[in-house]
Amino acid sequence: MQKLLVEFGMGTSLRRGDYTQAAKRAVQDALWHNSINLAELFGFDKEDMRITLDVGVQKPEEVDAEALSAVFPYGHVTVNVTKGGLDVPRPEGTGNPTIMANVALSVGFDMEKRS
Repeated sequence: MQKLLVEFGMGTSLRRGDYTQAAKRAVQDALWHNSINLAELFGFDKEDMRITLDVGVQKPEEVDAEALSAVFPYGHVTVNVTKGGLDVPRPEGTGNPTIMANVALSVGFDMEKRS
């Protein structure tokens, strides 16, 4: 696979302590940064896209990777979740922290299978 595009995003869960929601928002942030039609540009169908999503949160085990894959309307998605991001404690010291998730979204194609 040849990577052609990398975008970055950040998302938060302010009160609920939801790592998956923070990661989804980070994915949406990354997606909104571009409007490049890579598939058409290189003569591929959108389904041919190879998407690698790298997610960083403080509690990787609490992220639903399938829910993140479902954000993408097409393409083959691989989700990697690792420790990263940031949890910010509440000022009063009680309740869920504010969760910050970071993502790197890479898009590419198998260039040898061009139609």
